[in-house]
Amino acid sequence: MRAVPLYATIGSLVLSALTAAPATAGDGPETAVAGTRGTAVAAARAAAAGISFGACPEEEMLPDSLKCGTVTVPLDYARPDGRTIELTVSRTRATGDAAARQGSFVYNPGGPGASSITFPLMGEMSEWREVAAAYDMVGYAPRGVGDSAPLSCQDPAAFARSPTDAPVHPTAAYKEQRVAQARAYARGCERNAGKALRHYTSLNNARDLEVLRAALGDERLTFMGASYGTYIGSLYAALFPSRVRRMVFDSAVDPDPEQIWYRSNLDQSLAFESRWEDFRRWVAKHDDVYRLGATPEAVQRHYDDVRAALATRPAGGKVGPGQFHAAFVEAAYYDDYWAMRATALSEYVRGNPEPVIAQMSPRPVTAKGDENARAVYTAIECNDAPWPQEWEVWDRDHTDLARIAPFQTWHNAFTNLPCAFWPAPRQRPVDVSTAWGELPPVLVLAAERDAATPYKGALALQRRLRGAVLVTERDAGTHGVGGAGNACVDGHLRRYLLTGATPAGDAECAPRAEPNPVSLD
Repeated sequence: MRAVPLYATIGSLVLSALTAAPATAGDGPETAVAGTRGTAVAAARAAAAGISFGACPEEEMLPDSLKCGTVTVPLDYARPDGRTIELTVSRTRATGDAAARQGSFVYNPGGPGASSITFPLMGEMSEWREVAAAYDMVGYAPRGVGDSAPLSCQDPAAFARSPTDAPVHPTAAYKEQRVAQARAYARGCERNAGKALRHYTSLNNARDLEVLRAALGDERLTFMGASYGTYIGSLYAALFPSRVRRMVFDSAVDPDPEQIWYRSNLDQSLAFESRWEDFRRWVAKHDDVYRLGATPEAVQRHYDDVRAALATRPAGGKVGPGQFHAAFVEAAYYDDYWAMRATALSEYVRGNPEPVIAQMSPRPVTAKGDENARAVYTAIECNDAPWPQEWEVWDRDHTDLARIAPFQTWHNAFTNLPCAFWPAPRQRPVDVSTAWGELPPVLVLAAERDAATPYKGALALQRRLRGAVLVTERDAGTHGVGGAGNACVDGHLRRYLLTGATPAGDAECAPRAEPNPVSLD
């Protein structure tokens, strides 16, 4: 997810897509009951043991103000006395008056596959300073991520190999190649993880969060999840409603079991088309700076021309269409990338490839972490729910969608394709819902034109968590709303975390200012 109202056309593409891919009982009723019991056992043990915080691992190169420790969780919650794994946790103590301390504030940044180990350092920034005064700021690496029982599916050097191709409308031969790669990737995950592979799930992430709460010594959980982190939070709210103190859902995933995860990825690809147009309109608006044309169509033509040129002659020998497209996907996620990417495109068109090379070349130093993040992403999404198992279904649905949303459709499809050949059992997603009064007030934050987690997901989550209040950043699309510099949004967030008060009704905020077109790249 990593993190625009959708058009209704998406539904017709996939109404029957999952009929051939029933879930196996990866977490059926008996297993779920055992998992609940196992969570209670693990939480009791964690509460007794606590977390011994000390220096963080040297390789992380973190300041001394940040302390790290571990919490022990079962690999399989149905067998709490079986194999265990350790999750890495980080913390900075509340900076304010000890008498006013409100407990721990735990943050999950999403992914799946992302870590929040460095999150507590955000307390030094103005947007978070008051929150950091009231709370111990807590980050952690979820299961599979970083040092927390790390998962790997292929050699990091192979994962980072470049240049790569990324055709907008792939040929039959290219599709066959990607199918073979997806099969091989799924086999790699099974080979490296063995029987443990099935236990990398969102449901176990939610259970891990309950054990972390207990280990921190908090009676109830104060939590903020962004993007995929909202799905972990929604599962936690459904499983452990009496343990929720305050909860923020930033850029919400639609938790409808029918959406997890095949349909949600199709929805995402459709939404990215509008977000990509937002970027092109902004570049065209600043034609005096970038000289790429005064219309989105003109900008698109330059983008297509450069992408085609890179297929023939990769920039610096490293940046092909795959790397080029991935860099512009980042711009569709975050406005902060707009000026840099527009500058790179403009300079390349004028004969200077250096900004493209500098911004888009793979970095060997991040290869291990990048491969780990992709492995966790794949395992969780594939394990969580049924996926179509016939390539013909994928090909039909994505061919249809690419006719109206070519920017991200096939890139997204091939990223998720290992799920068609996944060796581990697939679960049936939990039907997230809470009744009126079952939860304390919770806060949902959303940008209206977010593509990574389309706005309809926030509306769906609000309906399912009765009493949730929605704050919308109108006419904005940067993925991740809270603590990102919109004074209106941040005011609602800060007030809620410090006092528990939500707006009297759903609230709207004007968008942040558009990016400055001058790039410092």
